Amino acid sequence: MCEFDVIVVGAGFSGAVMAERFASQQDKKVLVLEQRPHIAGNCYDYSHESGITVHHYGPHLFHTSKEHVWQYLSQFTKWTPYEHKVLGSIDGKLVPIPFNLNTLYQLYPVAQAQEIETLLIEQYGAGGKVPILELRKSQFATLQQLAELVYEKFFVNYTTKQWGCSPEDISPEVTARVPIVVSRDDRYFHDKYQAIPSQGYTQLIGNILKHDNIEVRLNTDACSLLALNNKNKTVIFDEHEFTGTLVFTGMLDQLFDYSEGELPYRSLQFDFQTLDTKEFQPNTTVNYPNEHAYTRITEFKHILQQTSDKTVIVKEYPQDYDRHDPTKNVPYYPIFNDKNHRRFDAYKMRLNGFDNVISVGRLADYKYYNMDDAVGKVLEVFSSLAD
Repeated sequence: MCEFDVIVVGAGFSGAVMAERFASQQDKKVLVLEQRPHIAGNCYDYSHESGITVHHYGPHLFHTSKEHVWQYLSQFTKWTPYEHKVLGSIDGKLVPIPFNLNTLYQLYPVAQAQEIETLLIEQYGAGGKVPILELRKSQFATLQQLAELVYEKFFVNYTTKQWGCSPEDISPEVTARVPIVVSRDDRYFHDKYQAIPSQGYTQLIGNILKHDNIEVRLNTDACSLLALNNKNKTVIFDEHEFTGTLVFTGMLDQLFDYSEGELPYRSLQFDFQTLDTKEFQPNTTVNYPNEHAYTRITEFKHILQQTSDKTVIVKEYPQDYDRHDPTKNVPYYPIFNDKNHRRFDAYKMRLNGFDNVISVGRLADYKYYNMDDAVGKVLEVFSSLAD
């Protein structure tokens, strides 16, 4: 017999929050199983020997306008305010991204920039965000040319590297997500709350999981211990029927032993470097759309405004996901197309009838969630259980 009321697979944001809710709100005994040697999932960070907090799986920058998510997480951490700003290496200059009026004046002669600014404000209003597709349809040739410049210099090559496809395979509709911002606000995000856990994400997740009713087991392959009996819709854990609640935040194709085929992802390779200099670049992240195999460089000390005689940077190389290759087996970005959605739906259908199974999270939902989205989704799902 299992001594736990709830088994949670995954110790990232989704798993940790769900475990905490069951433990604190329903007084359930919760077992959290994590296949990695650490908690916090892709948000895992640690203190480098230089004293700099390093994000092991690339930069994670918290921002939200969801009041309930902010208030929930604030129970478990103090915050350091941080507003993310990104520069892009364009024609030998470092300019603000997304493209805004400051970018405009750095790339165009003043007189021409003034003309374009006037047109943008007249057509779209001060503070507006104009998708490239809309700008391409402008009656003004000047604005059409601006749209082409942003597409060619900022978007197409970066996206080609990020998704591993040729430019002609990039759907034109995707460019709708690339705005020109008619303001001088260089911030990458515009949410009400923008901050970083002062002691890092690993401690934040650790605090969420720090409940007497929660036990965490690391280095544990939950899928090797779990089986779903489709005939009688029961959950088998460690060769015994488990009648409590199973919360699964991992990949559904893995749970079902890839019986419907693998769900593809893009992965990332990171090249971390410790440099004997106080500062490598002027801000946290610089994008490289048009040169180099990497897409961006992050310098971590800027995030928490840490001081050190050294600095730690990471170069980010997109790559295909391969679960058999330890250098490529971390799934980051689901690849959205009709075929993959149908495959995911087939896995989701297989959960029908398992009344004691909850699947939630970035991997389990095959969606790209920001951190606040992941927390908000779990709080919503848990709340619905009480309805």
